[in-house]
Amino acid sequence: DFVEFVDAAHQRGMRVIIDFVMNHTSDQHPWFQESRANPDGPYGDYYVWADDDKQFQDARIIFVDTEASNWTFDPVRKQYYWHRFFSHQPDLNYENPAVQEEMISALKFWLDLGIDGFRLDAVPYLYQQEGTNCENLPATHEFLKRVRKEIDAQYPDKVLLAEANQWPEDVVDYFGDYASGGDECHMAFHFPVMPRIFMAVRRESRYPVSEILAKTPAIPSGCQWGIFLRNHDELTLEMVTDEERDYMWAEYAKDPRMRANIGIRRRLAPLLDNDRNQIELFTALLLSLPGSPILYYGDEIGMGDNIWLGDRDAVRTPMQWTPDRNAGFSSCDPGRLFLPTIMDPVYGYQVTNVEASMSSPSSLLHWTRRMIEIRKQNPAFGLGSYTELSSSNPSVLAFLREYKDDLVMCVHNFSRFAQPTELDLRQFEGRHPVELIGGVRFPAIGELPYLLTLAGHGFYWFRLRKDVA
Repeated sequence: DFVEFVDAAHQRGMRVIIDFVMNHTSDQHPWFQESRANPDGPYGDYYVWADDDKQFQDARIIFVDTEASNWTFDPVRKQYYWHRFFSHQPDLNYENPAVQEEMISALKFWLDLGIDGFRLDAVPYLYQQEGTNCENLPATHEFLKRVRKEIDAQYPDKVLLAEANQWPEDVVDYFGDYASGGDECHMAFHFPVMPRIFMAVRRESRYPVSEILAKTPAIPSGCQWGIFLRNHDELTLEMVTDEERDYMWAEYAKDPRMRANIGIRRRLAPLLDNDRNQIELFTALLLSLPGSPILYYGDEIGMGDNIWLGDRDAVRTPMQWTPDRNAGFSSCDPGRLFLPTIMDPVYGYQVTNVEASMSSPSSLLHWTRRMIEIRKQNPAFGLGSYTELSSSNPSVLAFLREYKDDLVMCVHNFSRFAQPTELDLRQFEGRHPVELIGGVRFPAIGELPYLLTLAGHGFYWFRLRKDVA
């Protein structure tokens, strides 16, 4: 079934990247069961075991709402095992060369089935070292360089995407050597951008976004950031201050059921009160900021969530294709679905689904498709440099994206009210901004500050071109 799926995707010009969990396995995995039952056997050293729980005390606990320690006692082996996440997810021991070989073999197995790359889950935690926080260690980068080298040699044109929920100055190391264009991962998620977009819009101030982008280092020429608004996990608030986290919880997760660990387990549309203007603003930012945009399934039609489901399952319900049985996601008995479909007067599959969206010319789906097409037509969005413009209004974020002869100016209003702004565009004197969505030609840029007025949560994308009249 999986091979047929990959082949069908390739026939449609789509590439398939799969999630690959490098750091840990389930405690039900045969390796772990063998390791705990037979310490002297071939799998005895596949995991990190210790006689007590005193090692690596400088490593933070990631799931603070469920785990009291990174060590858990195993009654079978009568030792403690190490886990950076849940206690049922024991960490693999990468100090063991056999584990490294197993992981590379597993990567090659999936590549032989035709997949186009991997999202490498939880890569900062592969190795441990006493006296450190056990994150982003040199040994981790050495192993990733080996992975990249072997994949490049045998499976060219495949992509490695690092899931490293860290500050940008630490994540940039996962691209590898700057001078060579990158010799580790081709892409890495830029986690801190996401919560700051939500924060900026709620505070009606561009500064949270401006500041994190200003702190983002340059990356190798052959690499790219991956940016996103939501994903299959909670809206993580790890890479924010305690004060910022409390603010985000107060603004976006008033019901405790909306929270998970140190994040918010909600989808984009409910987070924004299903406000079409805000959803469009957020999506415009996603598509125009530097990086490759990653759109979470269902956000393009405004899908909702189910906060009554446990843990992260709130945002993992079936895709809503039609108003028919199981939302068109499956023909099985509804009781056999892994998670139930959304039943809600606003977000339920009977109302919010792809079929209904396709039949409505003004739907969010059609708008999103149009915006993606505009992005594709302008290579500056995907390949261009990023330069923030000084705006006279703190609620307005303006920036340039430039690649060769393609020059795009983006202006976004984070306020719910209409806002004016003046931009210093004298370097482009004589050019006429042409709005990209409607093709409207705006007045020529002169020596004076260029005045724009934006609707509440409105935005403009302009191509800056010389007068061709």
